[in-house]
Amino acid sequence: MALSQETMLLICLFFLISPSLSAKESKYLNNTTFSLSFPLTTSLLSLSPNTSKPLHHASLISNSKRIPRLTSSNHKLTFKYSMAPIVSLPIGTPPQTQRMVLDTGSQLSWIQCHKKTPKPKPPPPPMASFDPSLSSTFSVLPCTHPICKPRVPDFTLPTSCDQNKLCHYSYFYADGTLAEGNLVREKITFSPSVSTPPLILGCAKDTTDSEGILGMNRGRLSFASEAKITKFSYCIPARPAQTGSNLPTGTFYLGNNPNSAGFRYIDMLTFDQSQRMPNLDPLAYTVVMLGIRIGGKKLSISPSVFLHDRSGAGQTMIDSGSEFTYFVDEAYTKVREEIVRLVGPRLKRDYVYAGVADMCFDGKDVDIGRLIGDMVFEFDKGVEIVTPKEQILADVGGGVRCVAIGQSSTLGAGSNIIGNFHQQNQWVEFDLSNRRVGFGRADCSRSV
Repeated sequence: MALSQETMLLICLFFLISPSLSAKESKYLNNTTFSLSFPLTTSLLSLSPNTSKPLHHASLISNSKRIPRLTSSNHKLTFKYSMAPIVSLPIGTPPQTQRMVLDTGSQLSWIQCHKKTPKPKPPPPPMASFDPSLSSTFSVLPCTHPICKPRVPDFTLPTSCDQNKLCHYSYFYADGTLAEGNLVREKITFSPSVSTPPLILGCAKDTTDSEGILGMNRGRLSFASEAKITKFSYCIPARPAQTGSNLPTGTFYLGNNPNSAGFRYIDMLTFDQSQRMPNLDPLAYTVVMLGIRIGGKKLSISPSVFLHDRSGAGQTMIDSGSEFTYFVDEAYTKVREEIVRLVGPRLKRDYVYAGVADMCFDGKDVDIGRLIGDMVFEFDKGVEIVTPKEQILADVGGGVRCVAIGQSSTLGAGSNIIGNFHQQNQWVEFDLSNRRVGFGRADCSRSV
């Protein structure tokens, strides 16, 4: 995932405890009887002045310088959507609310850490950084910890030993974002009686982002893995037509989703050690994509373009942390050719938004969208993601609107990445125990 444009959505999670806590409820989350409800709301965030690219943190480059399961619990959060989902989580003891991008394309969860003046009680709204000195459950991982000195180098979690003999990490994401700091243990405290045991997080002290990351991929240190979450889902509402308009509210569930009876599922492709390839992300949520339709026309793209080859290039992943969708060259070229055929004379000449989007227009959504028509991504088992013509363009500011699709090579990636723009008004469920991804159409701006 990467930070998009100059503003970004804030998903403030308000945590509401369900009244149906059983006698087995304890200090920690319980997998069969515990139910916790979180409304997720969002507002626009100010980003650093140099942040002007669509969000994408899924690809990263390293720079080496017992928790109960939540399978049957029901954690509901509501959020408003702009560029990416940002959740506000209560971290530490007592809790300090921290903003984190909900990112299915990242493993390590990390927060901003800086010592600051103690705050009065009750806790203030979401803070820009976490103060370790105020938490009684905070601890730092030493260099001797097995995660810091694995027997086999873990390139998905690059670590080193710093001058203080503490475990250090350093990430450069595909959008140029730098995050580095120390690995720590800290817990998430949902209420005085409900919390997680200490989880391994990054404590960033040098980063170009103002928010942290809630890593939700299949890696062993993702929040989903550490907290033993076997199912989670989100519903991203449609964006308002104009930048700066009131943001609608969407929903995020940890655990079972009461709407899942209407979902259609496709298999999640997984890879063992013997299948590791240089261009493959084995921790991503990889699915089988078959094709693309634009305005009812099926584009001439071989399904093999959306599958990984012997080098691992070409896999198709679902990434909530990427704003735009990215396709490998062959698929992108076909999409662009069709857009040019339909609305070529109205393309904004010699214009490329943030170095990744070159199908942009001066004009109203309804005009261009009507000429292009609906866009449909076809997946295995007859599952489709439909982006209606009214929502096919992203408002990037300045009266410019772009087809929210870029070329993977502009990120230095060789994968097909389905970003959050094309997940609007769609339930997306990650059923980890059954290795499948579910989709269901919905009006995500409603309470769902």
